[in-house]
Amino acid sequence: MTKIKTLADLERIKNELRSELDLESGLLNSENAVKIKVGMGTSGIASGAKDVMDFLIEALEKRNIEAIVSQTGDMGYSYAEPTIEVQKPGKDPVVFGDVDIKKADLIIEKYIKLGEELQGVIPVNYQTIDN
Repeated sequence: MTKIKTLADLERIKNELRSELDLESGLLNSENAVKIKVGMGTSGIASGAKDVMDFLIEALEKRNIEAIVSQTGDMGYSYAEPTIEVQKPGKDPVVFGDVDIKKADLIIEKYIKLGEELQGVIPVNYQTIDN
């Protein structure tokens, strides 16, 4: 870790972090990116969510798919861990359960790339205030 010895060091680090945050913020607001949240609560982690997240990041990059993979807390589907939420541009988010690396690969190839429906979607079990 870099030691901060002068005010200039602190200013440089601040500017580096700010530019990283600006880049990340721009990506998060990108209308063209697929957004994927991986449930990383304790039951998700215990079920293998970390491996799924690592695979998604690597596989999406290799396939040149513009995507933002982030972690979130428990999604409330402990019976179906690991869970991921996938939101394609202009579409409502879909939550998939029991996601292992093989299923994550299918989600990328069939759902994200081709728009095909897949088994393992967790149905919405709530209503919003608007409903």
